[in-house]
Amino acid sequence: MNKTHADISLRQIAALPWRLRGGQVEVLLVTSRETKRWVIAKGNLMADLSDHLAAAQEAYEEAGVQGDISPNAMGSYIYDKRFKDGRSVPCVVDVYPLEVLIQLGSWPELHQRTRQWMSAEEAASSVDEPDLAALIRTFADTGTRI
Repeated sequence: MNKTHADISLRQIAALPWRLRGGQVEVLLVTSRETKRWVIAKGNLMADLSDHLAAAQEAYEEAGVQGDISPNAMGSYIYDKRFKDGRSVPCVVDVYPLEVLIQLGSWPELHQRTRQWMSAEEAASSVDEPDLAALIRTFADTGTRI
């Protein structure tokens, strides 16, 4: 049975760090800590920050980037959040585009993750979640008009 956004109680936020290079959108992906899969910086909601600012905080902590983040989510995707005890639960992630203006040489999770700029198509092909891949492709096609 396919889950819909309404069926899922666990929510997270994420930033899609991007830049323009040679007129083409590039996306910054990071590796997950446990499985080393390519992902975007994401995390839990933060009581003291609005969702888009929490997403920007995750981008700083996980990818070492800062910039202009949209207050509006560009969309969302569902993935199975895995826990150390082997459980997994479906989670909906709201994604906020972040235009990268600063890329830091040192950041909190520097030694836990790898970051890499990719073309939008390469990034879309590198993530495991089909809905996230579609969001990346749509963003690259439409840019900041989302």
